[in-house]
Amino acid sequence: MVKFIFITGGVLSSVGKGVVTASIGKILQVRGYRVSVIKIDPYLNVDCGTMNPYQHGEIFVTEDGGEIDLDIGHYERFLDLNLTKDHNITTGQIYWTVIERERRGDYLGKCVQIVPHITDEIKHRIYMVAEEEPIDVLLTEVGGTVGDIEGLPYLEAIRQIRLEKGYENTVFVHVALVPVLDTTGEEKTKPLQHSVNELRRIGIQPDIIVARCIRNIGEETKAKIALFGTIPREAVFCSYTLQCVYQAPLILDGQGMGEYVVKRLFLNPVKPDWFEWKQIVDSFLTANYEVKIAMVGKYAALADAYVSINEAVKHAAAYCNAKSKIDWIEAEEFENEENLEKLLDYDGIIVPPGFGARGTEGKILAADYARRMDIPLLGICFGFQMAIVAFARYVCDLKDANSTENDPETNHPVIDLMIEQRGIEKLGGTMRLGAQPVKLTPGTIAYKLYGCRDVIMERHRHRWEVNTKYWDVLQKHGMVFSGRSIDGTRVEIFELPNRYFYMGTQFHPEFKSRPGKPSPPYYGFVKACLTRRLGLSKTEFVENL
Repeated sequence: MVKFIFITGGVLSSVGKGVVTASIGKILQVRGYRVSVIKIDPYLNVDCGTMNPYQHGEIFVTEDGGEIDLDIGHYERFLDLNLTKDHNITTGQIYWTVIERERRGDYLGKCVQIVPHITDEIKHRIYMVAEEEPIDVLLTEVGGTVGDIEGLPYLEAIRQIRLEKGYENTVFVHVALVPVLDTTGEEKTKPLQHSVNELRRIGIQPDIIVARCIRNIGEETKAKIALFGTIPREAVFCSYTLQCVYQAPLILDGQGMGEYVVKRLFLNPVKPDWFEWKQIVDSFLTANYEVKIAMVGKYAALADAYVSINEAVKHAAAYCNAKSKIDWIEAEEFENEENLEKLLDYDGIIVPPGFGARGTEGKILAADYARRMDIPLLGICFGFQMAIVAFARYVCDLKDANSTENDPETNHPVIDLMIEQRGIEKLGGTMRLGAQPVKLTPGTIAYKLYGCRDVIMERHRHRWEVNTKYWDVLQKHGMVFSGRSIDGTRVEIFELPNRYFYMGTQFHPEFKSRPGKPSPPYYGFVKACLTRRLGLSKTEFVENL
């Protein structure tokens, strides 16, 4: 029988449930147990695809084209899994399904209610993943905070799962903030106590409590949490701020979490094998070099808007025996060309994704400056498109070249709406999404970075693409299309061979990057930044890939 672990959060959102969930999964994984993870998002959206990153953070894309909460990215990176859209449950999905059934008459005249109809659908989706995948343990993170009105049906559903599956097959983990007062340095447990009481009021007694704190809390604090939480002292753990997020499973297991979870779920005790994971963590902590990266984007005020890109850079840097220092810079700043010189302080520039016209001129000018000054550049999706616009304007002499997304009336639409996107009115889930095959061009940097493979699979999320009418002029002036769609009708990767490293990808390679297994384009970019900083030539850089 599959075992179930449910993770809830208290006091405030973004308390770190996702990292705790991924860490518990890793703790079980290194003991040989097969795990999978579900993220529940109580918002009414069907998915997060239409949300502004300032509202929600990054939109993570799965292999099957799901536009998913960024916590799915944590799960994939920690556990080296490829999850699907079925691993993200939203209130929009649940109510949509139930209402469609009601309209068809499936409920045979019954009064449709939160209990049992909504809660039954929630349970059905959780059980579906448990039944369809060859796993031993299914972890489910309930998003939001205990006490949120929109989360109540989910808490009721997992309460029912405890009754249906039994105490020995279910574990409730509650993660809550323990703040430290600036004035006295005292660790305050009262917010956590209130959160646990609210959970109890709903009918759930936590089996494990994880205190989220800026530091490892003391024994006296842990004892107080155990007393007021009505759990054994050995069931209290602390997730504290770390130098590297991938230390979290090791820290929690070092506190005894693995042994306690295995015992609590009546699993066979297995000695963990942390050897490979410790090597990966050490690569982040003991690096000898540093690379300084400028992220020229439009959501620079919120790091979570680019979390997968940030992690992909860190993965690549650690693999290159380096640490990465990333500065997020608002693209609008570079619309004043006098500010472009500050980019000379960086080893490389990333122009990330981002819909809409705001900040695009700054991205275009930054991309052109990187080309002129031979600073390594990586453009991702929209950044790839703006780098092509820059090349068209300043190398191909197409003065007002642009994307029709930014300027529908441009005389040179080098980036244009994909043919199959024309006439689409609905925005949700209608982009070119998910893993698509990309055919690489032999002899290119991209081909070498991907291990000289002819075809790769990468995840996409876009509506616009390079206009085929401008392929010839772009290539005539030196741009190389090093990756195309399998049918040859779309540009997927470009590079400039006469620059140290200048590459753009229409897809999002960051979504498949893993610690210890960096994404090839990010690895090439960071390797270029480092070798250029060390004074090596481009020839030496290419030879060392």
